[in-house]
Amino acid sequence: MSRQIKSKKITVLKFKKELGFTTSKERSAHMKKIRSQNTKPEISLRKRLWAEGLRYRINVKTLPGSPDIVIRKNMLIIFIDGEFWHGYNWKEKKKRIKANRAFWIPKIERNMQRDKENDLKLQEMGFTTIRFWEHEIKKDLGGCIAKINALIR
Repeated sequence: MSRQIKSKKITVLKFKKELGFTTSKERSAHMKKIRSQNTKPEISLRKRLWAEGLRYRINVKTLPGSPDIVIRKNMLIIFIDGEFWHGYNWKEKKKRIKANRAFWIPKIERNMQRDKENDLKLQEMGFTTIRFWEHEIKKDLGGCIAKINALIR
């Protein structure tokens, strides 16, 4: 039986000048450099998993949320979430957003909502989902690997 998240889907306005959203050329150039796949934390975690003998697939588009790492043998899904995009410490960070608040706040809250929806869908498919923040991988890669090994074994 399928469980659904009962909260209303958050709508995000389009980022258009006509709607009052503006951005500088410098900000635009910076945003273009932000990657969604193959980030440094993802690569370092993947290299370590491979060295541990764990085999996986990356960015599997056929699964909800297009998981960063999928270990099918153990029915384990791993997401590596960026702090800004997925709302790390959101209650505090939300207050600090100054520019284009009408766009960024719903955008990030919708990302957080979508993450919960995808976790639920994957759980219903029989997967175990684990999410790491980028800073967790950067600061304590060994601890992240230990958490993964604990779930597998």
